[in-house]
Amino acid sequence: MNHLSLTIKRGLQTSAVVVSLATALSGCGGDSGGVGTVNSAVAQNAAPPAGSVNPPVVPLNATYQGKTYTQWEVSFWQWALALPLGPLPHPFNDCTNRPISAGQTGHVWYWSAPDLPNEICNQSANIIPAGTSIFLSTLDLEASSLDAPPFQASTAAGQLAIAQQFANYIQDLFVSIDDVPVANVTAYRTTTGQFTFTAPSPWIFNTIGGDGTAVGDGYFLMLKPLPAGSHKIHYGGKFHIPAGVFGPDPVDVIKDTTLLITVGAA
Repeated sequence: MNHLSLTIKRGLQTSAVVVSLATALSGCGGDSGGVGTVNSAVAQNAAPPAGSVNPPVVPLNATYQGKTYTQWEVSFWQWALALPLGPLPHPFNDCTNRPISAGQTGHVWYWSAPDLPNEICNQSANIIPAGTSIFLSTLDLEASSLDAPPFQASTAAGQLAIAQQFANYIQDLFVSIDDVPVANVTAYRTTTGQFTFTAPSPWIFNTIGGDGTAVGDGYFLMLKPLPAGSHKIHYGGKFHIPAGVFGPDPVDVIKDTTLLITVGAA
């Protein structure tokens, strides 16, 4: 997330593209992976070929572990936005030095990573219990009452408009599991209604937290439990922000993440 607003707040503060966004950056935590990369390069991996199969992926219209995809997305955001910035790194800042098990409960764990190209998230030493599903956040974002502009809105309609606007900029989405491409990944877009959350102060997107409201939009995959052993999940794409949104030139925010995990024996 892994998150477009965090990348823009950081990455564009050093760019002439959006000087006015600099004041929105003061509340963001440190990024051990460096400043978010924003450039005009093409995403490094093309979308997967047609005809792939999705054996580990829960269908978008299914209810899984008692929740729909939309409900799982709400749960993900409520979990992520409530996480403190220390002593462990926030998952939006660091995908290796924060154990995948941190802050996780139940039979579904959330996964999110910074929006960076060529990001290797080595979690192979942190054993995932057998029977655990992963709710994979790929490219997505939220707009909330507590965010800084341009992701701030107080009403449900305003938050939805912002979230949909930026989710519409997502391109070249791809996901593969153990080098098998996931078919039709663009079918897995999920948009929430307005939900409530509670953020600490400071929180991941601003200096002042509290009780807020938000709407999320983007692409998520619910992965069924993988067999015991080592696995590689590779995913990414880009936000292609057209000219006129943040300045006279278009801006591409590239994401290319490789997640290395180990699932324990039953």
